[in-house]
Amino acid sequence: MIYADYNGSAPICGEVKDYLIKRLEDGPFSNPNAIHRMGTKVMMGMQNARAVCAKVLGAKPSQLIFNSGSTESIATVFYSVLCGGPECKQKSGRDIIITACMEHSAVLNTATYYRDNHDFTLKIVPALENGVIDMNVLNDWLNDYGDRVALVSIMAANNETGVVQPFREMAEACNKKGVTFFSDTTQIIGKAPFNFEESGADFACMSGHKLGALTGTGILIAKDPTQLKPLIIGGGQEKGLRGGTQNYIGNETLAVALTAFENKLDKMVALEKARDKFEAKLREKFPEVVILGKEAPRLASTTYVAYPGIHGQAVQIELESQNIFVTTSSACSDNSPVTSKVLRCIGVDDSVGRGVVRISLGLCSPLEWYEEIFEALSKAYEKLAKVKSF
Repeated sequence: MIYADYNGSAPICGEVKDYLIKRLEDGPFSNPNAIHRMGTKVMMGMQNARAVCAKVLGAKPSQLIFNSGSTESIATVFYSVLCGGPECKQKSGRDIIITACMEHSAVLNTATYYRDNHDFTLKIVPALENGVIDMNVLNDWLNDYGDRVALVSIMAANNETGVVQPFREMAEACNKKGVTFFSDTTQIIGKAPFNFEESGADFACMSGHKLGALTGTGILIAKDPTQLKPLIIGGGQEKGLRGGTQNYIGNETLAVALTAFENKLDKMVALEKARDKFEAKLREKFPEVVILGKEAPRLASTTYVAYPGIHGQAVQIELESQNIFVTTSSACSDNSPVTSKVLRCIGVDDSVGRGVVRISLGLCSPLEWYEEIFEALSKAYEKLAKVKSF
C-alpha cells in the first residue's frame, strides 16, 4: 500500500507508535491537575512535552496552549481578537483581511461568521496566478487604512497546492502598522522548518494529525497569551485559556512527533528532488499535464496535478484500485466533484480544476514510491484519456 495523502492526515509515525506502546504499559495515568504524586507526575510529563514542542517550534513554553487542533485554535484567535466580551461591539465595523479563497474552510467560515453576525467587513486579498497572494494589495490596504483593520489572517502554506505564502513578509507589514497577524501554519508545521519567533506572527497553530501525532491534539501559539480569551472556561486548565482536563497522552505525542520531524529534516532535500523528478517525467510523458503551483515556492512533499479533461475522481479510483491512496483536493471538499475554491481564485478553469489529484508524502515515505505512483498514474491517464471523463 502507498499512502500519499499526508496533507490530509499523516499516519501515526513510528516513533509515536513505539512511545504509545511503552507509555500505555508503564503509565502513569491520572488527572494532571491533581495535587497528589501521580497527578504531579503526569503534569510534569505534559510540561516537559510543552517544553520540547516549544523548542522545535521556536517559541517559549509559556506561549503554547494545548488544545484539540487548528480549528479550535482558529476559533479561539478570532474570538479573542474580534470579540471576547464587550470589545466585540467596540470593534464591529472594522476589517478582517484574509486571502482570496485560499484559506482553509475553518478560517473562511469563521471570518464569514463574524462578518454576518458581528458587522465586521471582510476584505479579500487577491492571489496571483501562481497561488501566492498579491503583497502589493495587502501593503496598500495596510498603508491606506491600517487603523481600521482588526485582524489579518493568512495561511502559511496551502493545503491543496502546497504553495508557501510569504508569511514573514506579511507579519512584518502588519507589525509596522500595529495590526494583529494570525497565520494558519497547520500545513507547514511538520513539513518544513518553522520558527514562531522568527515568523513575526502574533498567533500560529498546528494539528497533531498532520505530522503523525494523535488525532484531536493541537497547539495554539501566542506571542502574548494574555491577549487570548477562553472559548472553554471550564476549570481553569492551561492557565485559564482552555478549560477541560488535558489530553496529556495526546499532548505528549505532539512532542514525540515534532522531535521525529526535526530529526528527519535532512530528508527534505531528497524528497523535493524526488518530487521534482517525478513531475518532470510526468510532464515529459504527458505534455498536457498541468502541475498547479509549480511556479511558486511549495512544500517539498506536495504535487497537485491535472490532466485536462480527465476527472480527478476517476483517477483517484484507478489509483486506489492499485492500493495507492491520493485525494482530489482537500479532505474537507473531496466529496465535491467541482473545481475547488482555491483553484477558482487563481483562475483555473474546470477542464483542469475538476481533474486535479493531490499527491502528498511525508519525510519518512520511501522515495521509491514516486516511481510506483508514476507507473500507476501513467496507466490511469492512458486508460482514461481514451474516454474523457467530461
